[in-house]
Amino acid sequence: MTATPAERAPFPLRLLPWLLAIGGATGLTAAVVLTVEKIALLRNPSYIPSCSLNPVLSCGSVMKTEQASVFGFPNPLLGIAGFAVVTTIGLALLTGARFHRWFWLGLQAGATLGVVFVHWLIFQSLYRIGALCPYCMVVWAVTIPIFYYVTLHNLHHGHLPAPRGWRGLLTFHTVVLTGWFLVIVIAVLHAFWTYWTTLV
Repeated sequence: MTATPAERAPFPLRLLPWLLAIGGATGLTAAVVLTVEKIALLRNPSYIPSCSLNPVLSCGSVMKTEQASVFGFPNPLLGIAGFAVVTTIGLALLTGARFHRWFWLGLQAGATLGVVFVHWLIFQSLYRIGALCPYCMVVWAVTIPIFYYVTLHNLHHGHLPAPRGWRGLLTFHTVVLTGWFLVIVIAVLHAFWTYWTTLV
């Protein structure tokens, strides 16, 4: 019996539908909560968001900045739209749906824009705003692996031109992601080191 494309795919890529469904739902939840908190802040400027925990972990400080509305409306609205699509795609894949190359390239474009935007926001949070939004960090945490595994999927299936040695990124996928997140953690520790040391 001939194996299906999903059965021929390496194990990490067979988990992609679950990652899109669960990661997308997680990001969608965070985006919805951020939107609700933003609306409450707009109604009452003295409102303290539930995710404002201390001087560093402070959604309120982030929400009041220009970076929180890059395109003229609250950034979480982008998250609601984007993660709703990602969740739907994941659920469709879990039910056996198959998509054409152009569809996967569209998802790749969206995931790439998303991960670039997230890293810009990380930089802004650490080195310009000087505060972290816990719900935003949830978005960071799901956007990065979504981008990474969508890229590996497209490389594996020939939707993208594969650079030499790319399979190492698949073989050591957990190492790459761990290193990626470790760099972000180190950047967070470095940016707020003075505050962290006061907690010891």
